[in-house]
Parts: sequence; C-alpha cells; structure tokens
Amino acid sequence: MTETGKAIDKKGKLNSRSVLEMVFLVVLVLYPLRHINWGIDLWDTGYSYANFQYMGLEHMDPMWLFSTYLANVVGHWISRLPFAGSLIGMNFYTGLLPGGLAVAGYLFCTRKLGIPAGITFVGELTALGLCWCPTAVLYNYLTFVFLLACVILLYAGLTQGKNRFLFLAGLCLGCNVLVRFSNLPEAVLIVVVWAYGIIEWLEAGRKVKGAGKRTFYRTLWCMGGYLSALALLLGYLHFRYGIDAYVSGIGRLFAMTDKATDYKATSMVTNLIFQYVQNLYWVVRIGVIAAAGLILFGVVKALDSYLDRKTDTGAWAAGKKTWAVLKILSRVCWGMVCLMMLLWLYVRGFCAAEYTNYGAILKPGILFLMLTLGICLVRIFHKNSSKEEKLISGLLFILTLITSIGSNNHVYPSLNNLFLGAPYTLWQCYRFLRDGKDGKLFKLPLCVFPLKGILSAFLILVLVQSFLFGMRFGFAEGTGLQDVSVQVENNEILKGVKMSPERAAWMEEISAYAIEANLAGKEVILYGWIPSLSYYLQMPSAFNPWSGLASYSQSTMEESMNEVRADMKVDASYRPVVLLEKDYVLYLEALSDETGRDTLLKQVGEKKWNEMEQDGKWQLIVEFLEEYGYEQTFRNEKFGIWE
Repeated sequence: MTETGKAIDKKGKLNSRSVLEMVFLVVLVLYPLRHINWGIDLWDTGYSYANFQYMGLEHMDPMWLFSTYLANVVGHWISRLPFAGSLIGMNFYTGLLPGGLAVAGYLFCTRKLGIPAGITFVGELTALGLCWCPTAVLYNYLTFVFLLACVILLYAGLTQGKNRFLFLAGLCLGCNVLVRFSNLPEAVLIVVVWAYGIIEWLEAGRKVKGAGKRTFYRTLWCMGGYLSALALLLGYLHFRYGIDAYVSGIGRLFAMTDKATDYKATSMVTNLIFQYVQNLYWVVRIGVIAAAGLILFGVVKALDSYLDRKTDTGAWAAGKKTWAVLKILSRVCWGMVCLMMLLWLYVRGFCAAEYTNYGAILKPGILFLMLTLGICLVRIFHKNSSKEEKLISGLLFILTLITSIGSNNHVYPSLNNLFLGAPYTLWQCYRFLRDGKDGKLFKLPLCVFPLKGILSAFLILVLVQSFLFGMRFGFAEGTGLQDVSVQVENNEILKGVKMSPERAAWMEEISAYAIEANLAGKEVILYGWIPSLSYYLQMPSAFNPWSGLASYSQSTMEESMNEVRADMKVDASYRPVVLLEKDYVLYLEALSDETGRDTLLKQVGEKKWNEMEQDGKWQLIVEFLEEYGYEQTFRNEKFGIWE
C-alpha cells in the first residue's frame, strides 16, 4: 500500500498494489455467491427461510423464536428486501454475510496485524472454501459476525487503550446471546483483558503501579457493554412479547436435553474433545515421519560438521564436492518422501478425492485447527513475541475453541469460522518456512528442513482440499449435492434453481398440485424431515414445520395440536393441510390395507416400522387425521398430502 492507500496516487497514476487489493476484496465478496442457484435442501435452508418469512408466535415454536431471536429478526428483514421472494434471492442476500466476514478479516489482518495481502487473501479464500454451512442458517453466521467484531474490538481496545472499544466488544457478546442462546459461554473472551494486563505487567518488569486497577476498570467496560446489550434486548422482548413468554421458551430449551441429548453441555464438550483426540491418530503418524526426517538430517548435519573440520585440515578435500552433491540429493529425496506422504494420506482415507461430501475436508480441517491452536500457544509463550502478538494469539486460541461450544455439530462450526484463524496460521507458517533456522534439540543438532517439508506438504493438501471442496460442495440434508442439472418451471420460489432430476420431479409434481388446489397461504402441518416445504410451497406452518426433531417434545406438540383443534371449532372454514414424508405416507396406506403392513415392511424395514409405532408425536397426527376425517389428495415418490 502507498501512503495514500488509494487506487490512484497524487500524480493521478494507478497504484497497482491498491488495484490488486480491490480485486481481492471483490473476489472475497462474490466468491460465496457461486452456488446460490445450486440445489434444494429439504432441511435447514427452507426451514430457516420459512421461519424468517413467517416469523412470530403464530407460526413458530416459541423456543426456537426466542433462542435464535436476532437471527430471525435479521432474516425477516432480509425477506422483505427487493427480489428476496425466491430461493435465489434469499441465498444472494444471506450469501453476502460470509463475504463480508472475509472482507472484514482481510482488512483487520492486513491493516492491524501486518499480514501480507497475498497470504491474507489465500487465507480468506481457504476460510470461505471451508464454509460448509448453508448461508440460510443465520444464527451461525451472525454468531461469527459478532465474534469477529468482538475479537477486533478487544484487540483495538487493549492495544490502543480505548475503553469505548472494550464496551462495544462486550456489547457484541451480549447481542450474541440473543442470536443464539447457547452463545453464553462466549463471555469467556473477556478473560483476555486480564491476560493482557498480566502481559503488560510482566513486560514492564513487574513495576507498573495501578496495573490491577486498570485491568479491573477495563473488565468493567466490557461487562458494562455485555449487560447493557442484554438489558436493552430483554427489555424489548418484554415490551413486545412479555418476559414470561421468553422465560418459558428458553426454559424449554433446557428441558429438551432429556430427548435431544446431543444438545447437553457435557455432550457438546465431550464430542468436541473426542474429534480432536480421534485426529491424534494422524498426528502421531505424521509425527513419526517428521521424527525420522529429524533424525536423518540430524545425522547429516553432524556428519557435515565433522567433514568440514576434516576438510580444513586437508584430509577430505577430494570428497568435498561429492558430499555437497549427496546433501542436495538428501533434500530432493526428502521432498519425494513428503509427496509420498500426501499420496499415503489419500490412500489411507485421511481425506477423500470426492468433493461433494465432508470427507474431503473434515480430518485435514481438524488437523489445521490443531495447528492453529498449537501455533497460538507457541506464540503466547515465546519470549520474542510482542505483547500484541501474544494478545491476538490468545484471542484466536479462545475463538477456535469456543466457536463450536453451543452447537451439536461437533467441530464443524470452528471449521466454518476461520476468517481470522486461516490467515494467521498461514502467516505464521510462512514466517517459519522463511526464517526458521537450524538449532539444537536436547544438545543434539536440529535441522528444520524436514519439518519445513512436512509442513509445506500439509499446507498444500489443505489449500487444495478446501478449494476443491468449496467449488464442488453444496449443502443438502447434511450431505452434499450430487447432481444439479434440472430446473423446476412451475414454482416461483424455486425459479432458476438447478437440482437433480429426481428432486425436480418431486417438486414439479407437488408444485403443480399446490397450484391446482390453491394451497399457497394455507396453514400446513408437516411431519417428517421435510420442513423446507413450508417455504417452497409458501404454506405457513400451523405450529412448527420441523416437529419431528427430538428438541420438539411430544407434550409441546400435543398442546399445539389442541390449539389447532380449538381454532377449528371457532372457525369452521379453518382446516390445515397435512403434508407428510414418504415413510409416513406408506404407514397410513398400510393402516387401510390388511396386506399393507407387509408391503411397508418390505420398503422401510422392521426397525423403521417399530420407530413409527412408538413415535408419540406421529401417533398424535394419526389420531388427528382419523378424528377429522382427512383424506389423501396427493401422492408422489416423496410426499403425500391429506386434506
């Protein structure tokens, strides 16, 4: 960058470095939009957009409304923007969030941390490539927005001594609790205020007076922002809905762990730790290869020193050129070993060459996270690290760990939030590859060349896998899309969206029936793993579009069904449509046919049949259909409708 930092300098000439940076920023903004017309997801994407469009207690579960309140508010605002009345339109607007995160990360890393622009850009592209989560899930991406803002503000507030930044950092953490209630543990970021105070005190030779008092006041500024955000937002919720409604909804969030055990705090933490521990299998094996290289090159280095001494006496002068060639060959051979290690990792299943599923990035991604955590610890305790470097290392260490806390997706959220971690890790690796020098290890010669080779090979693997995964992966029911070649012509929400021929047939058929029966706008009771149909068919849910989830209890569903019955008594014209997934359609057909059970068992198996028999929530719907004389009016290979 020039002093002006502009694309055109004072002489009116183009500043090539600034133009290149503008290109970088444009690419980062547009890159997340590459798949906005790819495929349909029957789970999270349409479910989120339905909640945004029909936000409120009338069509949403109170637990979900309040536990992710700010995400629903922002999503509702987005749904009212121009051209947001389609899946592509909503994907475009929500897709700007990861792009914005990458741009913010880029500017912070280059402006404040001094990371070279090229390394930062590659780091941000890597972070975007690892974004597996659909952008429709705003409670994840808004969490990342507030976390990024908090880290930047804490860094600026502590290094510049500006308490207002610390207040704003606390404000971000407080707002994040209303983005997703399980973000409560993120308040641990405030601990860095005390850590930085200790670092300052130690660097000043432990002679700074009032250091503890200053740190205490800084903490108060952070806590003031945190509590202010909570007070303002909870006050608004009390005014809008009544605090009792909020407390009741959040109370159910704690109660749901009886069924949805993966949401228990202990389960979240243990599952997270388990994935790191499980990945030690690969750390050990790569470590063995690295150790062999250290031993080999340690011997070479010791022998080289010995021969140098002999050469000085003239005893080995004739073999000096031969030895120089052998040293070069040893490095070439090690390069081949590193390439063979990559091949071995692919063959052994460390990462897949199929980029439409998580197998391509999960294990390399976890190892990259472990590398980030390790680098942060080294820089925190390294004697040559500045206090600013110790601070950002501590912030990123905590950020990497806490991002996954509060989610039942194990380590995946941390992989989705590397907008600071990826550039920082690549930068530190670059510094090591550039400046790392040979030394001593336990009084033995240490040659860093084999470590540089292993690290380079691993970084190449991560960059390649993340790029190809980013280009090929599209989220659909927790896995990836396999074919995006056909469009649906009779559904305005899905207009222009490419999907597989099979999915296109499903949606074309049910959309045609929805138009014929004028179902748009009618309330629907959905059951099965098809909550997105509420959005795709523009049918607001009578209570919860994803009532099959374990987090939605049977008692809550029973209350909701009774409210539907009460509304039907008051208004004779009110009769919600019931839309079911295939297995439940087959179950109802089996009930009306003596041989139907045997037919169903052949299609779904004994286990699935028993699950449906024991599913109390499903039995509530069966009773409801029988009680009000519902009849099947539509059926295809995936869905069935009763009216």
